[in-house]
Amino acid sequence: MSAESPAAPGQFAHRRQQFRAWRGTRPFWAGLFVIFSGFPIMYFPYAHIKLGGLTVAMATTAGAGSLIIGVLLVVLGITLWFQKHVRTFAGVAAIMLGLVSLPVSNFGGFIVGFLFALLGGAMAVAWAPGVPPAEEPAQQDTTSEGGAPEATDYDTTLLRPVDPVGEPNDLSGTSPVNGANGRHSAG
Repeated sequence: MSAESPAAPGQFAHRRQQFRAWRGTRPFWAGLFVIFSGFPIMYFPYAHIKLGGLTVAMATTAGAGSLIIGVLLVVLGITLWFQKHVRTFAGVAAIMLGLVSLPVSNFGGFIVGFLFALLGGAMAVAWAPGVPPAEEPAQQDTTSEGGAPEATDYDTTLLRPVDPVGEPNDLSGTSPVNGANGRHSAG
């Protein structure tokens, strides 16, 4: 394949549509925020910042705890992407780990990781799967023999027909005829 050969027609658009369909069926943004929250929490306790000739070590006594919290947040974010049915557990766990990261890892990765964990966890708990669109019933042919639409009286099409005996077809038992006047009997 050379630089001049074009890509398959519509290949990029097709893959993009596939990704959008996959992303729409799961808490994608919640998982992304939870993954992003793990990196500053893992990084800052092991970072060495150089200011001129001075090296500032951010290492704390709880460096291993920061690493564990960060790795767990990344794993929870990936879990939100691929196991959407555990979204409530993963969201609550991300919020709890974000809160624990405040005292353990330099104020939750200098507040950045903490805020991402809280936002991603809240989005995961609040996410609900969408309702698939309902199948529309087939349209009936309402044209007459000449091709013009038939006349329809929409005011009466939703009413139930009257029985031949003359009794209304009311099965709810709340007809004014039977004395219920809109009230249901409780016993």
